[in-house]
Amino acid sequence: MKNRPINNLFIFLVFIFLYLPIIVLVVYSFNSSSMNILFENFTFKWYEEIFNNKELIESFLNTLMVAGISTVVSTILGTMAAYGLYKYNFPFKNLLNSLIYIPIVIPEIVLGISLLSIYTLMRLELGLHTIIISHIAFSIPFVIVSVRSALTRETITYEEAAKDLGASNFKIFKDIIIPIILPGIVSGATLAFTLSLDDVVISYFTAGPGSNTLPLYIYSMIKTGITPDVNALTTIMLLIVFIILTTIAIIQTRKIRKEAI
Repeated sequence: MKNRPINNLFIFLVFIFLYLPIIVLVVYSFNSSSMNILFENFTFKWYEEIFNNKELIESFLNTLMVAGISTVVSTILGTMAAYGLYKYNFPFKNLLNSLIYIPIVIPEIVLGISLLSIYTLMRLELGLHTIIISHIAFSIPFVIVSVRSALTRETITYEEAAKDLGASNFKIFKDIIIPIILPGIVSGATLAFTLSLDDVVISYFTAGPGSNTLPLYIYSMIKTGITPDVNALTTIMLLIVFIILTTIAIIQTRKIRKEAI
């Protein structure tokens, strides 16, 4: 009890450290100054300027497309791989389980250079399609780890009981396996979408002409200065992500309450 004020102060300082840069970004998205150094007056003009900046809008749409496609594909492939690695025994299974962590722990620049080398050897023209392929390769291990954490011994027990009752493999997977591992799938998909949304390094090495994404667009502005309309667009993205995460949390909370009843 004596240490509670100190613990609360420590938690408060940690949250300030984490969220103060985000708060500053949101505040400066309403700054009337185009220099983005000192806050002058409150304005909404930069939110209007977003729609006049075609390059910014194009890079944002490219980012959403890349993140959406790579998330869907990596979630499907990662879920199937996680289930297969958990259920079946085959030669070198333990080695493969260890190799899954390599794309997670190695620096992104190494993976980016490796993928660029592969595309060069294949004489594959760089573009949005190579960014999507790269993000899928990068995201799959994260999905596998997330989904595999949701698989338990009870999963196999339920599956065997359903087989004894005459259920088909597709029905078992759809009605039993998927509901059990759904939290892991959602977590993996959310992580894959987030990683793809803010990736710079891998996209930098695998992007081609006319395939600019929002992180690359912002990165290219560092030397000349980031304009407030970028802050405005980032604020909108933060709001969208917050709504999505809140919705997922509410759905999971309601599901837990129903299971408890």
